[in-house]
Amino acid sequence: MTSYTATRTPPKESFTDVLIIGAGPAGVMCANALDLAGVKVRIVDKRPLGLAAGQADGCQPRTIEILQSYGLAEALLKRAAHVWKAVFYNPTSDGGIEKTTQSPTITAKSARYPFGVRTATLHQGGIEDVILESMSKHGLEVERSTIPTSIELSDAADDVKNAGSYTAKVVLEHFDREEDKTEIVHAKFILGSDGAHSWVRKTLGIEMEGDVSDSIWGVVDMVPDTDFPDIRCQAFVHSNAGTLFVIPRENDLIRLYIQQSSTQDIIDPQTGRIDKDRTSPGKLIEQGKKIFQPYTIEPKDGNINWWTVYAVGQRVAKQYSINDRAFIAGDACHTHSPKAGQGLNASMGDTHNLAWKLAYVLKGWADMSLLKTYECERRKFAHDLIDFDKKWSKLFSGKPYSPDNADGVTHEQFLGAFTEFGGFTSGVAIHYDSSAIVDASYQHLAPHLVVGERVLPQVFIRAADALPVEIHDLLPADTRFKVLVFAGDLAVTKDSSELHKLAEELDKPENFVCRFGRGETGRREVFDVLCFSSAKQDKVDYLQFPPFFRPHYSNVLLDDSDLQGRSGGGGYAKYGIDEHAGAIVVVRPDGYVGMVAPFNGVKELNRYFGAFLL
Repeated sequence: MTSYTATRTPPKESFTDVLIIGAGPAGVMCANALDLAGVKVRIVDKRPLGLAAGQADGCQPRTIEILQSYGLAEALLKRAAHVWKAVFYNPTSDGGIEKTTQSPTITAKSARYPFGVRTATLHQGGIEDVILESMSKHGLEVERSTIPTSIELSDAADDVKNAGSYTAKVVLEHFDREEDKTEIVHAKFILGSDGAHSWVRKTLGIEMEGDVSDSIWGVVDMVPDTDFPDIRCQAFVHSNAGTLFVIPRENDLIRLYIQQSSTQDIIDPQTGRIDKDRTSPGKLIEQGKKIFQPYTIEPKDGNINWWTVYAVGQRVAKQYSINDRAFIAGDACHTHSPKAGQGLNASMGDTHNLAWKLAYVLKGWADMSLLKTYECERRKFAHDLIDFDKKWSKLFSGKPYSPDNADGVTHEQFLGAFTEFGGFTSGVAIHYDSSAIVDASYQHLAPHLVVGERVLPQVFIRAADALPVEIHDLLPADTRFKVLVFAGDLAVTKDSSELHKLAEELDKPENFVCRFGRGETGRREVFDVLCFSSAKQDKVDYLQFPPFFRPHYSNVLLDDSDLQGRSGGGGYAKYGIDEHAGAIVVVRPDGYVGMVAPFNGVKELNRYFGAFLL
């Protein structure tokens, strides 16, 4: 008799450049950016379906600018509610509330998209869908019903230093498959974007620093039936019964953030944690009704779209990576209160920052050291965010000032903070400190284009056809560095001569455009050189720009108004650049100013790019 031994089919093995675990805002932002950059990427998520309601609900002005750099802002803005007005209600002597003041919802005047502190509001799944649709057009889909069960990272020095090494071994379980349920994925890099309770972060042994406050809030999404006159505005309501925050939303929805007056009923005495089963949307709304008095509010037809309760937690991960091969992003590395609308925005900002750096390293364009700037830039931002959030949350949760509560929050304090922090909450004032890719040595040449901050929006006129163009639309997130040459006045002989000399210098093989640009045909893949003259339309034409600066006619522009005088002009003055001396501005692939150099500063630019490019 012949005996046979049953053998188990070994798990399928596969290879990828980047494996992303978690398809929330940070994950899909990174996957889409890497895919567009030509990087081989996979993204997995434990959820069988995307979100249909709830969670985060607003894109800040800077996030909309970022989405626009990928060509996605229009799709978002069509679906979202736009928030333009903020109103402030405070308690009256008879126990009710009254409107104290109103203001524009955003105080950061440099924002390209002039909506509110929460700007374009749409439930998180709807925001993610905008990016998922972009991914799908290029054949990239989220692999759902999939969880990682183990991670092994090589710490061998040769592997860690070699960007082409598959340093991570991740075992995946696919629950929606009949066969090949278990898969072993070998990845060069991995990203954990799997939320505040991140399995990746815990598996990597990365600890969080910070604490959770005893302030508990309820959140309810609904279509309201109310006589509150400002229900379609961003409303901050302080009353003697507590604090409430109104956010207008898509499809006639609103979101209510409702401070909970009694927290003990919601806390599980065994665990000390919030137990959602101990409350209900009905109880949350009852508390909201007390705050809204004398106004009334009910969910229309009794329907609740989504609800939750949470405690304000403010924590930051001690590190954002292991050996710059395994990264975490989004809520996996920072948590804070949602009332300033920062969670989704900070998460997408994390991976917008990381994606181009991974692409450069994987393409062999940059040294591995470039990846260290992810943690130093985004972790500092997270700490700044927590510091802000502590102040903001305290103002939200504090009882309003009254003769009986002299230490309470005054309207002036709250409104002052709302105005003071507008640049930070909108995202337009995010600042990165000096590093290999942030060099402020010549900041004085363009004092209002702050090195380490995003480029200020401004309309210029295309020299060839007088078309008004917003400079942000010249800075797409296509992984290229944008070299903005502010060339002075081409109608002036001296300025024109200097520009022709610069063209000859930049075209030399020893200088950065050729040296790091991968040859004659490839150099435009790394650098996009754009030229802006302070000359007026009636004084020059586009053929007066040296051929080096016009591989296409759209690369040369003028600081002038359009022929109807409706837009453009004043760009040099806005940026603080001399109309004749000019300057050269380096814009990173993520839209942030990396360096300002003098017009004859090719050597300084060589030094800048030589610090991290190969």
